[in-house]
Amino acid sequence: MANILVVDDDKGIREILEIVLTQEGYDVTSVEDGLKALAKCRRQKYDLIITDLKMPKMDGIEFMRAAKEVSPESLVILITAYASGESAVRAMQEGAYDYLEKDFDIENLKSVVQNALGKKGLKKDEADFRKEIEEAASFKGMIGKSPEMKKVYETVKKVASTLANVMILGESGTGKELVARAIHDSSSRAHQSLVVINCGGIPENLLESELFGYMKGSFTGAHTDKPGLFEVAHEGTIFLDEIAELPPLLQVKLLRAVQEKSFRRIGGTEDIKVDVRIISATNKNLEEKVKEGMFREDLYYRLNVIPINIPPLRNRQEDIPLLTKHLINKYAVEFGKEIRNISSYAMDLLMKYPFPGNIRELENIIERSIALETSNIILPENLVLNSNVPVAERTLSRFDIPDEGLDLDEEMRKVERIFIEKALQKTGGSRKKTADLLKVTADSLHYRMDKLDMR
Repeated sequence: MANILVVDDDKGIREILEIVLTQEGYDVTSVEDGLKALAKCRRQKYDLIITDLKMPKMDGIEFMRAAKEVSPESLVILITAYASGESAVRAMQEGAYDYLEKDFDIENLKSVVQNALGKKGLKKDEADFRKEIEEAASFKGMIGKSPEMKKVYETVKKVASTLANVMILGESGTGKELVARAIHDSSSRAHQSLVVINCGGIPENLLESELFGYMKGSFTGAHTDKPGLFEVAHEGTIFLDEIAELPPLLQVKLLRAVQEKSFRRIGGTEDIKVDVRIISATNKNLEEKVKEGMFREDLYYRLNVIPINIPPLRNRQEDIPLLTKHLINKYAVEFGKEIRNISSYAMDLLMKYPFPGNIRELENIIERSIALETSNIILPENLVLNSNVPVAERTLSRFDIPDEGLDLDEEMRKVERIFIEKALQKTGGSRKKTADLLKVTADSLHYRMDKLDMR
């Protein structure tokens, strides 16, 4: 049983924490100030200390420093009304495990406590977490345990055993090439090459020669015969990424290669037979392209024998913590840093963010955060999120509209109240600073607060 010490001058907070944590099976002791808590630490070792930041006699940072000298193995979680303030950040840099806002969510509190104790091996140690990642990523390097990703895994397993052409559909950054590799590696062609080509990244005049090759002397600079990628991929797989960008002329030549399983090099007179499985991918709506006459219908149906839809990251949010942990481990090792965790508030920001760039954007965010971080944990201020995504969209991206509908006016009032309360908390209750922070006039703020009965 883990021992937890709660330190807070607010009796209500102490009682809530004691009740919740005791129900979770922990042995909880609570005191009202840092001096008494320090005396407790001298008599008993605690696995975890949860302390308020602002307290009389001795504040949370002073207490943490003193407690670390007496009991260096104890982990510390700070409770603060100013989660992004300098004092909280400084405390994190000095060794606090995490911090919580005063109006913490009970489930979030339980999660933070469990993760902290996991660091000490009392709930889930690092080896267990690595095992969890390995199990989730055991299918050809793809990470995710959401129902959406499990469907993808099952489809890939079924498709791999066939010879059918596959069309992978999904937004940019969702990992379409990773899915293509999983199909190839799980197939009977795994002993041969997977050849990748980006149809949108090569000029049209070069793309044909890349795909089908050319004969010596067929154009200026063709000094030798050159096999194309279809020849290189013989008995293997070719992955045509961004297939929607394929020019009309090459669509005709590709159609012939798909139908006849043969083609001619540029300048050649003989057909070359190949046995190639084609996996293509696009982030565009190919059906619309067909209707608009920009993509051949016959080629579309030849390539789209088995479609696989990759969900965007915002639709598989339960995978974000797992992906984040995997990326933290990856870049901490790459940059030689002792970072193995992320602040609960930083994770909350990620969970609320819609990720227009999907997994590629998440990887960029984590890589940059690891590079900038100076403490042993990723803090919110080192998460550089896309400022072009509206705050409301970032905040409300997890909200769903129930089947029975909702009262939009009432929901908007709730949102308005949340922003005003957060702003008041951030400014220490100053209405003038709150109005400035929310970019409204003082009269407007007064009217809104009166309307919401926020006296």
